[in-house]
Amino acid sequence: MTRLKTQTAFSWRFACVGFCFASLINLAVARGESKMQFGKPDVLIVSADLQGERRQSLIDAAQQFYTFWNAGDPALLSRVISPSFTDRALPPGRPQGPGGPLFAFRQFTKAVPDLRCEVLQQIIVQDRVVSHLRFTGHFSGDFGSLHGHGQEVDFIATDIIRIDARGQITDNWHLEDNLTFLKQIGAVPQ
Repeated sequence: MTRLKTQTAFSWRFACVGFCFASLINLAVARGESKMQFGKPDVLIVSADLQGERRQSLIDAAQQFYTFWNAGDPALLSRVISPSFTDRALPPGRPQGPGGPLFAFRQFTKAVPDLRCEVLQQIIVQDRVVSHLRFTGHFSGDFGSLHGHGQEVDFIATDIIRIDARGQITDNWHLEDNLTFLKQIGAVPQ
């Protein structure tokens, strides 16, 4: 009888610990604290002269921006993009200004609905954040006249963003490995 009580008590404690752990994980994911969803880099290098609130505002702005690329939430973007935002590498067809990144996200997720953006590394110096990114997903939507059949998409990009004293992104210089993307979806020959 005592052994049965001990096993039952142990099982009950184990179940409680497991439930609490699962609840904490679910809470973290719901609050956007998982690494991929929250846009946290695998490697973060911050200039030693950046301290306190300014350091944190640069980190927070970059994390919110890359969280947007995972979540597609316009509210995230509007909090972090300056009304005077300028895309310094504006591709044809994308509107200039603060609406450009949302337009780009919507266009790209028409082709790759399960788009994910992983921040592999970031370097933060003065008012700039340089991010090495990896975009993944599956081409299951439409890209121009092409219709996807679930082809895997996996390409890299580099961003340089400028963040003002209010913690808003004012400029973005970006370069994506578009050739790899176009090969993966069959838009250009391998």
